[in-house]
Amino acid sequence: MMSSTYEHGAPENDLRRHGIRLGDIVFKGIAIIASLAATALLGLIAYKVLELARPAIEDFGVGFVWTDAWDPVKGTFGALAFVYGTVITSLIALVLATPVSIAIALFLTEIAPRRLAAPIATMVELLAAIPSVVLGLWGILVFGPWVKDHLEPWLQSMFGFLPIFSGDSASAGLLPAALVLTIMIIPITSAICRELFLRVPQELVDGSLALGSTRWEAIRGVALAYAAPGIAAAVLLGLGRAFGEAIAVAQVSGGGTGINSSWFEPVSTLGSKIALEYQGAASAIQASSILYLAAILMVISLLTNVAAQFIVLRFERARRAV
Repeated sequence: MMSSTYEHGAPENDLRRHGIRLGDIVFKGIAIIASLAATALLGLIAYKVLELARPAIEDFGVGFVWTDAWDPVKGTFGALAFVYGTVITSLIALVLATPVSIAIALFLTEIAPRRLAAPIATMVELLAAIPSVVLGLWGILVFGPWVKDHLEPWLQSMFGFLPIFSGDSASAGLLPAALVLTIMIIPITSAICRELFLRVPQELVDGSLALGSTRWEAIRGVALAYAAPGIAAAVLLGLGRAFGEAIAVAQVSGGGTGINSSWFEPVSTLGSKIALEYQGAASAIQASSILYLAAILMVISLLTNVAAQFIVLRFERARRAV
């Protein structure tokens, strides 16, 4: 019995003698399989979208991207209005959400006492748990009317000489959609920035204070500089979330199909157009054109992620050079 047990465990003992552990091999195999499966899934999704979009790609070509037309009756389709809506609403949300997110993260890590920081951080992160359809419904019933009755009239009275703040106020349009996107990406960006600031070595901040820096100078010169690569990645991650949001934007954007200079006018994004129109597509070419929009959205998201990696790499190289 003893010799049988010894012989059964002999292969494992041989692996250990050679510095190889069975658990490490299993873990490595699972990790490789998981990464390959994720890559394969992404490839299959991209292949299927492009395959279904191929009729529209062949009919309209690359000019589909900069054609401002969407008429299912005449069978003419173009993506320019939706690319414009996607980019402008996301950039507005990014400009508004970035300073707010960084300020929230700095307050929670550098200013607020711990007993206050923990519940505030939880409340901010709970915003990310609100379903987008619920946030869109709140935008229709509460936020949109407030924007129409108060914010847009104030912007028009103060900055009405600018084309972007001209026109009639509306509860659904480009500006309400951008503000809803701002609310949606703040929890993600602020949570990541908070984790980055928590990882800043405290001795660096203390050293800066010991050399005579004020609290703000220490935060600006040490904490922000140390976390800059991660902040850039967090901001672009929030931008990617804004690009892909569909339901909430569809509920508050107004569903416009043209390009307007005023932010008070209705607008549509790539995601909202896909979500609202694919099920009701009246023809095969219309369905294929909607899949063409999906392919464009995938390319925009890919370019955003590549830009995030490039920015982080540049920050890291600059830090090493110093």
